[in-house]
Amino acid sequence: MLELLDAAVVELGGSRRPGQVAMAQAVADAFATGEHLLVQAGTGTGKSLAYLVPAAAASLAGESTRPVVVATATLALQSQLVERDLPALAPVAERVLGRPLTWAVAKGRSNYACLHRVREGVPDEDGALISVAAVDGGATREVGREVVRARRWAEEETSEGTGERDRLQPGVSDRAWSQVSLSALECLGASRCPYAGECFAERARARAENADIVVTNHALLAIHTIDGLPVLPEFDLLVVDEGHEFASRVTGVATEDLTVAQVERLARRVRSHVGDDVADRLTDAANALQSAVDAAPVGRLDEVPGALQQAADAVREATRRVQSGLGRGSEEAGPAEQAVTRASKAAADAVASVTERLSAARETDVVWLEDRERGGRVLRVAPLSVSGLIRERVFGEATVVMTSATLTLGGTFEAIAAGLGLTGPEAPEWEDLDVGSPFDYRRQGILYTARHLPRPGRNGLSEEVLDEITSLVRAAGGRTLGLFSSRRAAEAAAAHVRRAEPDLTVLCQGEDLVPALVRRFRDEATASLFGTLSLWQGVDVPGATCILVIMDRIPFPRPDDPLMSARQRAVDAAGGNGFMAVAATHAALLMAQGAGRLIRTVDDRGVLAVLDSRLATARYGGFLRASLPPMWITNDGAVVRGSLARLATEHDEAGC
Repeated sequence: MLELLDAAVVELGGSRRPGQVAMAQAVADAFATGEHLLVQAGTGTGKSLAYLVPAAAASLAGESTRPVVVATATLALQSQLVERDLPALAPVAERVLGRPLTWAVAKGRSNYACLHRVREGVPDEDGALISVAAVDGGATREVGREVVRARRWAEEETSEGTGERDRLQPGVSDRAWSQVSLSALECLGASRCPYAGECFAERARARAENADIVVTNHALLAIHTIDGLPVLPEFDLLVVDEGHEFASRVTGVATEDLTVAQVERLARRVRSHVGDDVADRLTDAANALQSAVDAAPVGRLDEVPGALQQAADAVREATRRVQSGLGRGSEEAGPAEQAVTRASKAAADAVASVTERLSAARETDVVWLEDRERGGRVLRVAPLSVSGLIRERVFGEATVVMTSATLTLGGTFEAIAAGLGLTGPEAPEWEDLDVGSPFDYRRQGILYTARHLPRPGRNGLSEEVLDEITSLVRAAGGRTLGLFSSRRAAEAAAAHVRRAEPDLTVLCQGEDLVPALVRRFRDEATASLFGTLSLWQGVDVPGATCILVIMDRIPFPRPDDPLMSARQRAVDAAGGNGFMAVAATHAALLMAQGAGRLIRTVDDRGVLAVLDSRLATARYGGFLRASLPPMWITNDGAVVRGSLARLATEHDEAGC
């Protein structure tokens, strides 16, 4: 196995790294023994090869007749695996192990064009099939033009393409794509669809079934394991990269929403299929739901108000009648009519599922009412905890390697392990390993804890914090990534720096699409970029472009966050420390991810400035500091500004 690793590293132009070797050996041992593994591998370790090599070795050696599944959280990592790492590994594996390595990407069915929709049409909101001719003939607006282009592209793809949305360049809007794709619940199935032989999704599924390694995403893995829908091939060996995100993704998959508009659309869609009486009953229930939602308080609902519960029950009963009506005679219908029925049934099943959960009022669910800026109010139901589900349906069904650059919080694996169901009397056996990082953080980075600043308040950034941000950005000559707790804070900081330093370019989230802003930040050597949550993870800008990362405050969840506050209260009720187990752990994970934006290569140097005095003064500060890379720590602002100024001068002289 190590021979294969060495050859693969050379193929990619790298060199052997001790942490990578240690991780690869540990992964191989886990696959051989069946014992789960949590492994932290810092940025620059080369962790993708450290799990792909033992995965390839296990598959090609015939240790399992099923593929090894690798799940990632981000499209960027998925693309790296299938476009760089696996193509480099394949010829080496054939040379060393004597058999070609195959791989496939597994995506949700809605990522592929559906030839039935392309050729037969798509149901409208009233449940009628809109013909292809009607759509093409009416293509006078932009969405219509996009639909026509997508249809033509899909036909071209049938010869040699995969029909994946990513291959449609330039892309199309979500609304247009929905006219040429469908979900798994809407699909007719290979046995009934007249175009099954050409189906892009079925071809992709066949490739995955026969591959050695299948690359997918956290959400699809959660649907397969937690929801029990067979969207992936069966597997015995599983690698979850970016594992710190997995519990959150499972929570997202297990969360269901109910809106009045959703019920009204369902009533319109099924009217011609179930009759006016059934559709009218559902419309009446939607009206009652609207009145109840308008009268209910926004926020967590420890007890659902009586009127709201009655309205939800009415929707549930009306939806049951819809489901019963849709089920009669559907098997004898032709493919086009079956497609309409399947789409309607999928919409009805979604409403039925969430209303059943509301009716059950389980202690293991959290219910809240959310007021959105667009789309009105939405009832949401989420599991209080997903740790038991993950323990039973993920770790209980396969040998799992969970890896990330940030799996230790407060210096241990315990917090992440608890969220994955790996603690307590029923937990399975597992090992942990921290292979460290190739970076010398104490030499490359400074952690600035600004203990002199006032504690953050509810009224936005103080003048002291705004002045501190400006002085740091000025010293760095720009080159700053600002990570803020809110859009309002990011905008206020950007405006303040622009007024004080008009010669510096400050980009702010919301002024353009995030990818475009990140490209400008990367390309303009002295630009700064300020933003919120989407910038805390995944932004990769090594070198002179980013020598300063600012966090305006410790990113605790909002006190009124319905799910987080419910989880915190549950830990307290069980005798634990809810604040540390939920709020502090959430903050530590985000801070660790944000800190990872600073040092991306062995040559990077810079400052992580946390402008929240609680990091230095509060009792939980030690836990948060222990979750960050081991940089040299100071609370002396003059020292920090001097270091930034010297580093900026070096980059200016080098033309960076």
